[in-house]
Amino acid sequence: MSQLKIRPLKNIPAEIIVPGDKSISHRSVMFAALCEGQTLIENFLSSEDCLCSLEAMKALGAECEVLKTDSRGKPVTLLMTGHGMKLREPLAVIDCGNSGTTMRLLSGILAAQNFKATMTGDESLQKRPMKRVAEPLEMMGAKLKGQGVKVTAPLTVKGGELRAITYPLPVASAQVKSAVLLAGWNTFGKTTVIEPEKTRDHTERLLAHFGVKVVREGNAISIYGGQKPEPKNLYVPGDISSAAFWMVAAAASPDSMLVLKNVGLNPTRTGVINVLVRMGAHITDAVTVGEGEPRGNVVVRGGETLRGTVIGGAEIPNVIDELPILAVAAALAQGKTIIKDAAELRVKETDRIAAVAKNLRLMGVPVEEFEDGMEITGGQPLIGAELECWHDHRIAMAFAIAGLFAEGTTTINGTECIATSYPGFEQHLEQCMTEPLNPEVVTKVVDHVPFRKSDSKAPSGTADSSS
Repeated sequence: MSQLKIRPLKNIPAEIIVPGDKSISHRSVMFAALCEGQTLIENFLSSEDCLCSLEAMKALGAECEVLKTDSRGKPVTLLMTGHGMKLREPLAVIDCGNSGTTMRLLSGILAAQNFKATMTGDESLQKRPMKRVAEPLEMMGAKLKGQGVKVTAPLTVKGGELRAITYPLPVASAQVKSAVLLAGWNTFGKTTVIEPEKTRDHTERLLAHFGVKVVREGNAISIYGGQKPEPKNLYVPGDISSAAFWMVAAAASPDSMLVLKNVGLNPTRTGVINVLVRMGAHITDAVTVGEGEPRGNVVVRGGETLRGTVIGGAEIPNVIDELPILAVAAALAQGKTIIKDAAELRVKETDRIAAVAKNLRLMGVPVEEFEDGMEITGGQPLIGAELECWHDHRIAMAFAIAGLFAEGTTTINGTECIATSYPGFEQHLEQCMTEPLNPEVVTKVVDHVPFRKSDSKAPSGTADSSS
């Protein structure tokens, strides 16, 4: 079992380049596999989760040539060759590892194939509910069989000719939306998904990138079946969810200045910046339009003490993955922070509400836990402790950042799970515990882009989501 020992913060690096976006990397290899021809994918996230999606598409008939690897020998530049919308029946059970995104999106793709395929995953994934994906796909005519009332993995999908539907999502979920749209893409007629709140739109943007028209009218997203995707090269921007850990570390560290290079700045993902600015953080971003996705540099300047806020309502779908690190920000802030409307956290890689609350208490932070969130009283000195992460990468990384601000040493057990989303995190963390880097590395973007102003308005409404 891997273990991290966190020493108190010595410095914030002048510059960090986070790995490619996880959500976009998953979709890039899936959609490229459905094209006829070759697609070049650069800056692919070679995490365990995304590699599961790559291996799944290879099992379904796509080919992949690795053109460039990272320092670990893992692929970061891929040349994918797809053979069209009709895939090959896999010879074995598809292993999705720890990736709920792989299983849910692949369910939508498999629903329209004329064969039966089974997907499974690790112990954690086998506990996560797939019923919310199974229900709309069965309404379209596919047959899905899982385990128990929650329809957990192993999950078997028997696809075939589907019918178009209009499906109002019971709760906001980018994964369920994507699964239905992907099934509808291979179905005659118009398939529509209606969202209660807008969720991240990587699927819609990437479909458009590959020449597939998706229409949004208010909260209704529609796709017409039978459209043929065209292969088109793609650069994956840095993952803002990975950048969020360093945003919090820099914002809570006086006199720091951090540039996060080439980060994805899709408006449905920048909620974490909005929340941190509301808490008093000095953050700016310089947006450029990339290949289907906006991206740019994010600059964080440590300054005023962070203050508590309310996180909930319509913003929850767009900060759901960042809530563990935002909870750490709340512990480092003055006053109370309330996280609500986030019951989705209960069914992630672990029960993230319970996990965050337990670890914060072990570090001396007062926390009151609710069914859909928690109330955190910040401003207390953090105490180093021995913590568990329950095989959850975001819990592990969030509390690694907390450990930088704690008295003494913080030990986190079971940190091998970090590889599911952020290879290289440990190296960036080590930089924070060693001597300062050369401050001249900070780019001139700091001098030219004004910092966002704080908005203390609390959110309203309710929402639930998944990534």
